[in-house]
Amino acid sequence: MSQVEQAIDRARAERRGPLIGYLPAGFPDVDTSVAAAVAIARNGVDIIEFGVPYSDPVMDGPVIQAACQTALRNGFHTNQLFEVIERVRAEIEVPIVVMGYWNLILQRGVERFAADLKSVGGAGLVTPDLIPDEAGEWIAVSDKYDLDRIFLAAPTSSDERLRKITEASRGFVYTVSTMGITGARADVDRAARVLADRLHGVGCERACVGIGISTGDQVRDVLGYAEGAIVGSALVRSLTEGGVDAVGRTAADLAKGTLN
Repeated sequence: MSQVEQAIDRARAERRGPLIGYLPAGFPDVDTSVAAAVAIARNGVDIIEFGVPYSDPVMDGPVIQAACQTALRNGFHTNQLFEVIERVRAEIEVPIVVMGYWNLILQRGVERFAADLKSVGGAGLVTPDLIPDEAGEWIAVSDKYDLDRIFLAAPTSSDERLRKITEASRGFVYTVSTMGITGARADVDRAARVLADRLHGVGCERACVGIGISTGDQVRDVLGYAEGAIVGSALVRSLTEGGVDAVGRTAADLAKGTLN
């Protein structure tokens, strides 16, 4: 069982499910991004998802896009991703996965990226723009380096597609709550519940819902039918507006939704 699977199962045994927190690596700078990740982990986040700043983040909403652009303007380079992970892992034991657009991985080299991620204690990779049918190289390399591979499932996916995604994934299946870009929403779409049920129906044991979750109440709602809740924009906004202390407080508020 992987680090991520262990964290999910442990949180479910202790509470109702895990809280997964997304932050862009290197935002607004390397030191702050390290401190922010440590802060959210110490305030109830069970798994950290580090986004790799990218010039064309097609899936990300305006809050995350702006943060990624800031990191890039401040000189962030993919090499620093591994420094950030290593420094965070030196302070906390929370599993860290990376969300990266596939072109960035290809530019570095799939095996080199995997080897570097493993060497600094990373647990796996979320690939928002890679589907299992085209992931043969990544599946082989992730097996070689014992890394989780987290594919996305959308409400528009057929049952056959959901079965393929479930079979190819390891760690959890990123369950997209709504069609569109990331960002906090007043209501998490009802489609998320239907999609989680459909994933369970094809054998998925760890469906974690992301996109649109911004409050502790929404975390609680999601954990009533899924195995994890993923929060990004709400944390990034807090870090943008109030710094490390603010993002830690936001994580603590979100984590209240994980309690029985």
